[in-house]
Amino acid sequence: MAFAADEEKIEESIWLILSTARGERVMMPEFGCGLQELVFEPNSDLVRGAIAIEVQESLTQWEPRIDVVDVTVDAPEPNLMLIRVDYRVRSANTVHNLVYPFYINEGGV
Repeated sequence: MAFAADEEKIEESIWLILSTARGERVMMPEFGCGLQELVFEPNSDLVRGAIAIEVQESLTQWEPRIDVVDVTVDAPEPNLMLIRVDYRVRSANTVHNLVYPFYINEGGV
């Protein structure tokens, strides 16, 4: 039961990191992920690669309870990218994934 609660908190933390723009938190301006900086970029292989790198680096920096196994970015629609994060919870050595929807060219995540 405690493991499930911890894993839910980790998933919530990952969502928080991906949803927070750098500079958004006044007392910790470097916290977050740079996804919002890419909102108006084209849906291209280059941008999808940049997103994968940004997500990998941000989660590695801000979520010490996980090891990021893989980050993939798919674009099923012109204005939507699905960011899939595969990660291992260090304390339980279990692998999980989540899919974070990222909307581009619309001014919001």
